[in-house]
Amino acid sequence: MSVFKKLALKKTTKRRIGIICAALFCLWIGFVVYIGWAMRQPPEVFGHIMARMPMPAYFLFPFETMWSSARKGSLNVGDKAPDVPVKTLDDKEPMQLASLWADKPVVLVFGSYT
Repeated sequence: MSVFKKLALKKTTKRRIGIICAALFCLWIGFVVYIGWAMRQPPEVFGHIMARMPMPAYFLFPFETMWSSARKGSLNVGDKAPDVPVKTLDDKEPMQLASLWADKPVVLVFGSYT
């Protein structure tokens, strides 16, 4: 092989590697954006998407950072809780949260306390 052919082959190989790397980076960015969108959806939608996520993907993407950002919310300490429907212990009719704090303070417990 001549020197010129070797240089041309080297240039072509570097260019192909560059194109492949750029394409993989674009796919990675697109996937990160998609997961970021999914994290801001209701739990049913997010769970449906994550159930089909292959395990190695958890190591390739910044899930913990994205999750913290997506679920941070906009309430600060001392803010009033939003008026949302809450489930009662007897599972009958849900009631509005605002109706509970009209007379007395309300404590919300999330998760298990046993």
